[in-house]
Amino acid sequence: QVQLVESGGGVVQPGGSLRLSCATSGFTFSQYAMGWYRQAPGKQRELVARISFLGTPTYAIFVKGRFTISRNNAKNMVYLEMNNLKPEDTAVYYCYRESGHYWGQGTQVTVSS
Repeated sequence: QVQLVESGGGVVQPGGSLRLSCATSGFTFSQYAMGWYRQAPGKQRELVARISFLGTPTYAIFVKGRFTISRNNAKNMVYLEMNNLKPEDTAVYYCYRESGHYWGQGTQVTVSS
């Protein structure tokens, strides 16, 4: 079965960095577009970044050049490098497979001084 497992979340000070990882299994990873979403308390889940099966990235406007999505097809992994984090980035971050709308269980990112 399709499995998406996020890791790398934690608590970081404003201006800090985190790298989120999503380990996938149960499908031919290289054939699928993947993404990262986030959901803060009281807010709708929102797209952070997307990467096509060919590796073409797209980003939400609020990223403003701070985040980078990437994938390693040999390892069936997708990553989200987050730099210059802001308190408003605090949310649960979810790995996502577009086809079939599969979600990981999420990893908490807290940006606080």
